[in-house]
Amino acid sequence: MAKGSSAIVAGLTAAAVAAVGFLAYQASANAPDSVTAPSAGASAGVSPGASPKPGPPRSPMAVPDDSGTGARVVYALAERRVWLVDAREKSLRTFPVMPSAVSPLPGEYQVSSRSGSIKGSDGVPIEHVVRFADVGDVSVGFSAAQDGSMKAPDPSMKTGGVRMKRTDGNALWTFATVGATVVVVP
Repeated sequence: MAKGSSAIVAGLTAAAVAAVGFLAYQASANAPDSVTAPSAGASAGVSPGASPKPGPPRSPMAVPDDSGTGARVVYALAERRVWLVDAREKSLRTFPVMPSAVSPLPGEYQVSSRSGSIKGSDGVPIEHVVRFADVGDVSVGFSAAQDGSMKAPDPSMKTGGVRMKRTDGNALWTFATVGATVVVVP
C-alpha cells in the first residue's frame, strides 16, 4: 500500500470511530434512565454524584408484602425464612430455614398432613413434619432434623423437606395444624 492510501484508510477509520462514538452518545443521552448503563464507579439506578437513599431498615419481624392476610405461615423462598402470623397480622415468630431440593411455586397452600417423628426422604430422622404442597411426586413440608442439623439438601435427590432448628420446628408444629394456610412468596 502506498503512503497516501494508508493515510486515507487511517482518516476513514478515525472518522468512523468518531461517528460511532457520536451516535452512542446521542443514543445514551436520549435513552430513558431505566435502560442506560451506569458509569464506572456508579451504582445501577443512581446518578453519578448522587448518594443512594436507603429506606428504613426492614424489621426482621416484618411480614413480606403480598403474603396474604389472616393467620398463616409465610415461607419466603429467596430469604430462606418463615414467619408465623396471627389473625391480627402480628408476626409471632420468624426464623431461618434451609430450603428443600424441590420447592413449591409461590402461592397459597393448606397444611395437608403432619407426622410427629419419621425418617426423611434423605434418610435423616426428622420430627414435627408439616406437609403443605406436592410438586410432582415430591411432598413438600417443614421439618426439623432430630440431630439439629440444617444441612443443604443433596441437589441430586428429589427431597421436599424444608429444614429448621428444633425449637422453630416445635413452634411451627403448634401453630400449623391440618388446614392451616401456608403462603409461599418468591
